[in-house]
Amino acid sequence: MHTTPTHPHDSAGHDSAGSADWTSVCDLDRLEPLWAEAALIDGVQVALVLLPDGHLFAVSNQDPATGSCVMSRGIVGSRGDRPTLASPLHKQVYDLETGECFTSADYALPTFPVRVDHGTVQIQVPGSAHGRAGERAETELSDTVEFAAA
Repeated sequence: MHTTPTHPHDSAGHDSAGSADWTSVCDLDRLEPLWAEAALIDGVQVALVLLPDGHLFAVSNQDPATGSCVMSRGIVGSRGDRPTLASPLHKQVYDLETGECFTSADYALPTFPVRVDHGTVQIQVPGSAHGRAGERAETELSDTVEFAAA
């Protein structure tokens, strides 16, 4: 399966590629599809989620309901065609693209722009904003990513 390049933009459709520095996190081949991984970027804990189709997401590792940094141990799934991550503690389910909580309007999971540049996963973590809850998480691929069917 192949992914096609996309370009990050904010919720209004404006280019956001230059709005914050991109931080290299790891090589893409270090991520296993359907398993979230934690990363610490400038003091912010982030959970990376790679789907089998090549879509990559970066969200806060901090559970909005409890404040515990456990989202990288959450359950990756879907609601219809929307990719999700469920908290491992109380099982609140969050949309990986928007951070919306399906089970409670009281919570939202911050999302971060993420891309793959020549095989390296990169994330934008705004200084004090710690993500963009309620905005679409974008993936930019400068390489074509291919996954073989298991």
